Amino acid sequence: MTDSSQDQAARRLPGRADRPSPAGSSGTSAGTGAPDPPPPAGAPPRPPDCGELPSARFAFRRNPPTERERTDLRPPYAIDCDRILYSRAYSRYIDKTQVFWLLKNDHITHRVLPVQLVSRIARTIGQKLGLDPDFLEAASLGHDLGHPPFGHDGEKFLSELCREAGIGGFVHAVMSVRFLEGLENRGRGLNLTLGVLDAVLCHDGESDFASLKPRPGTADFAELDRRAAARLLDPVREIPPMTREGCVVRLSDVISYVGRDLEDAVLMGVVDRRDVPRHVARTLGETCGTIVYRLVDDLLRTSRDDPGLTAFSPEVGAALKTLKDFNRSSIYYNPRVKRDRDKIKTLFRIFFESFTGEFEAPGGPRSKMLKSYLEHMDGRYREETLPAEMARDFIAGMTDEYFCSAAQELLIPAYSSDVGKTADPVPPPLAHEIPLPGMGFRHGPPAPPADRPADPPPPEAEPPGPGPGPEEPRRGAQAVPAVPARCAGPMV
Repeated sequence: MTDSSQDQAARRLPGRADRPSPAGSSGTSAGTGAPDPPPPAGAPPRPPDCGELPSARFAFRRNPPTERERTDLRPPYAIDCDRILYSRAYSRYIDKTQVFWLLKNDHITHRVLPVQLVSRIARTIGQKLGLDPDFLEAASLGHDLGHPPFGHDGEKFLSELCREAGIGGFVHAVMSVRFLEGLENRGRGLNLTLGVLDAVLCHDGESDFASLKPRPGTADFAELDRRAAARLLDPVREIPPMTREGCVVRLSDVISYVGRDLEDAVLMGVVDRRDVPRHVARTLGETCGTIVYRLVDDLLRTSRDDPGLTAFSPEVGAALKTLKDFNRSSIYYNPRVKRDRDKIKTLFRIFFESFTGEFEAPGGPRSKMLKSYLEHMDGRYREETLPAEMARDFIAGMTDEYFCSAAQELLIPAYSSDVGKTADPVPPPLAHEIPLPGMGFRHGPPAPPADRPADPPPPEAEPPGPGPGPEEPRRGAQAVPAVPARCAGPMV
């Protein structure tokens, strides 16, 4: 894109001259033309007009703007935010693992909650540092769209399979950009701004950097593509964002999950709050709310006087690293948290190899779900995407529940009402109906309270009849499948 196009896109940020400004936003009192009164003593400085922010130079898109975009009253980053929020990938956050998978507990965090927490934390920080709030929200909402089912374990399984297939590794941040640029909107992408896509690509909540500065240099999509390729070749390579907004989103990601994961682990009985290292508890606290407050407060106090720096103080940065190390050893790598991990890994391989084979077939895939997937994609996607890449894209978009349902449908035989007719997949049984001996979990319906007598035993079942007739096939007689299932109760 030419410099003039970039300048034109930058001028379309809030505060441009061709749209009316709300009272007070232009620096004059509404209807009088007189300057606005100065802020009261001690009040925070008014943030600069969004059109003057450094992030304005990143508000251009890969594809030329449509007529609708040229006349849209929303600023560019607000358009990005809305497009992400209404995307199909965003709706799938609701059933993707954060840390704990396959648990029937409404209070356990799924990926949709940390994404919202990142957005709220980033906007709070950005308000005090004078950053673009729409930019921060858009990048926050889109940063984890590329996560496959079953969290970072699923990411490792899929990355191994992708490397074996010769299509490079799998990094969820790169996949998030792929969803936004090449899979949403029937494979045509959402045509988001460079700044938001770069912030999504460069988020890395697993790194232990406590201080970030934007990377100076060229601002174009060729550079974005180079950075994405570099992350696939070396997932741990440090790639700082182009903007300060990107730095804020990256550190807000860490702030959002480190305390929330601890709360989930305490709720499930995996750790005790008293296990948190004492110096961490003194510095950051030992509850999610206190940890978030102290991290945000410290970041603002450390970063407010240096417009190029987004950082924690040395003391808080060291405590944060210790807390992350504690979470890794006590939660993320805890074998008790990894129930059915081997089953899940096996299913990833079966799916990847099976889907690749179906996409390679001359007549196309036979399964209904893969046929439907391709039918909803643009012809260019079908022509330019390798079969293994299609399998990767499809698996990365699955939720945990859909993953398990697909295992039932593809791997478990089911009764049918007619010869040659494909039966509808049998719904998976409830968690307490699946015995999982030796897994260290409590199964079955919860026991009655001690002060209430137990329910009477159910009446004896009637003797079995003569069996189903030809028009009434007996359902549910198959053995319980060896696929992952949701578990009820705490990890004890």
